[in-house]
Amino acid sequence: MTDTSQSPTVHINHVSVSAPDLEASVAWYVELFGARPIPTPNFGFPVQWLGIGDTQLHLFNRDMQAPSHHHFAITVDEVEPVYARAAERACFDHEAFGHHLYELPGDTVQLYLRDPGGNLVEVDSPGVGRLPEAIRAEIKPLREVHPQDETQESARLYLEGAPAAV
Repeated sequence: MTDTSQSPTVHINHVSVSAPDLEASVAWYVELFGARPIPTPNFGFPVQWLGIGDTQLHLFNRDMQAPSHHHFAITVDEVEPVYARAAERACFDHEAFGHHLYELPGDTVQLYLRDPGGNLVEVDSPGVGRLPEAIRAEIKPLREVHPQDETQESARLYLEGAPAAV
């Protein structure tokens, strides 16, 4: 095992996903997450970079099938508005993990969506109890779907602690 205590700071800079309909995908990320289009170099084919929080999402126009389970996650302060906009767009994913809305150990909400390019997007937020009853009624606790031992029950999605629940 490598000692990482003296390693330089490392973080993921961006995620890049296929967007066969680039305009629809840009609009989807702007509407659901408040993403902002940012200057993008010319790669010889359509590409749009988006700023989401302090990182980037790169959308590229290629005619290719999105993988069924590969995904990236976006943490939001409040999952309720994202949930409402996703419901309006009927983009909940019920296939990849059998349901679209889970409670993870550590009181974390996990919502699965499909973007217009077919990419699986996980939306995470702390505080299941903060959700309205109508949304909480749809949540499946992961422990009820897949039994968790003590170590698994101690797992936490956020390495540095969950973002503050408002």
